[in-house]
Amino acid sequence: MKVLYFAWLRERLNMSEEDIAFPPEVVTTGDVIAYLAARDEAGALAFERPAIFKTALDARIVPHGTPLADAKVIALLPPMTGG
Repeated sequence: MKVLYFAWLRERLNMSEEDIAFPPEVVTTGDVIAYLAARDEAGALAFERPAIFKTALDARIVPHGTPLADAKVIALLPPMTGG
């Protein structure tokens, strides 16, 4: 699955996207965030507050417990400030 990172998340992880073959136990958008947080220290720091992120499957905003099903892309959107 293609994972897209936006805003400060992209900067913290030093990448804008990656392709990941998730293990079978990763079945929801919330599981994706937990998996990414558990991979390494950078992920743990970036995803230490998972509830702040919005997630989108195939360009549609969805809640954290949404099944991945046949989605091709998940986007992780951190809160942003603007002015």
